[in-house]
Amino acid sequence: MERQDYERLRWRCIRRALLELDITLTRFLDDGFDQLTEDEQAAFVDLVALEDHDLWYLISGKEECNEDEARFVPVVEKLRKCSVRLAN
Repeated sequence: MERQDYERLRWRCIRRALLELDITLTRFLDDGFDQLTEDEQAAFVDLVALEDHDLWYLISGKEECNEDEARFVPVVEKLRKCSVRLAN
């Protein structure tokens, strides 16, 4: 991913209505994004485009990915681990 695209994605991670998402997404982007496969990176970009509450319900485990969101599962699992580390 080019630097300009990364910075644009980082801005989308920071500018969230829910502080929990802001922190989780930004830290994950900074610490784990480069370890994702290209498909996982694409899924992360699409996840960031979801509405805050829908995304938070996925990350917090209140909801699971449906069939249409199956490609999100590996990234959501990694985000959940990141979110748990933040809570501890």
